[in-house]
Amino acid sequence: MSKVQSWRVDETYIQIKGEWQDLDRAVDSKGNTLDFMLSAKRDRQAAARFCRKVLKAQRTQAPQVITVAKNAAYPAAMETLKAEETIAGETALSQSKYFNHLVEHDHRNIKRIVKPMMGLKSFNSASRTLRGIEAMQMIRKGQVKGISQ
Repeated sequence: MSKVQSWRVDETYIQIKGEWQDLDRAVDSKGNTLDFMLSAKRDRQAAARFCRKVLKAQRTQAPQVITVAKNAAYPAAMETLKAEETIAGETALSQSKYFNHLVEHDHRNIKRIVKPMMGLKSFNSASRTLRGIEAMQMIRKGQVKGISQ
């Protein structure tokens, strides 16, 4: 497997029991979903936890560049990850409001499915539901071996 050159990481919000929760998502430079994480907060710890989760996945390799929107949590999270040597020191963080079109486009599909659901009632059920939605998206993109697009 060749080294993935870049990741696009972005967050969107999902309403659960009347409160907005943070849904972080990462895609590679080809638009393939790497991973996602639903969290109650949008802070440095949540951003670092998400990056660790993506790096631990079997199909994921460390990128050369991570592109994020202007979220202040990611520079602090990258410093933490580099300090604990979870991610290579050469990995660059690019903050750009306009480079994340691939992941923004993916958000649209998730929102399209979640919006008519009449609201998600608990964090756990929302997490499970989003896992299923993301799995279907990955199948649709042709990311699952043995299943054609």
